[in-house]
Amino acid sequence: MEQSILTPVLVLVCWTLVLWVWLYATRLPAMKAAGVDFTKPAEAKAKMETLPAKAVNVANNYNHLHEQPVIFYALVFYIHLSGAVTSLDIQLAWAYVGLRVLHSLIQCTNNVVIRRFMVFVLASICLFALAIRAVAAL
Repeated sequence: MEQSILTPVLVLVCWTLVLWVWLYATRLPAMKAAGVDFTKPAEAKAKMETLPAKAVNVANNYNHLHEQPVIFYALVFYIHLSGAVTSLDIQLAWAYVGLRVLHSLIQCTNNVVIRRFMVFVLASICLFALAIRAVAAL
């Protein structure tokens, strides 16, 4: 089977959807336990800020998966459409996705910030490498 640079995109999209489920599985019970009442917006906002870290970290990570990965998606589609895909590009794309999944797991479980930061830096290096290779292929 021929490898596609688009497969890592599909995997990251699916992982984002897994985080969406995880988000609601942790946040809804936490909101119920905190007595969040959205008919009282000011009170609800104050109570949302007191939710346990377990629920907040998953929500934050879900948001993170809509930030830098957007660049990844655009870059991978550009590389695919340009026809300049190499096996190294595919490996970099897979490395990026694997590191983003690891980043999620760190943030949503023990949230050791220095570990999470190092994984983020490594993922960013993959993204930079993909971008540089795409520009060099022009």
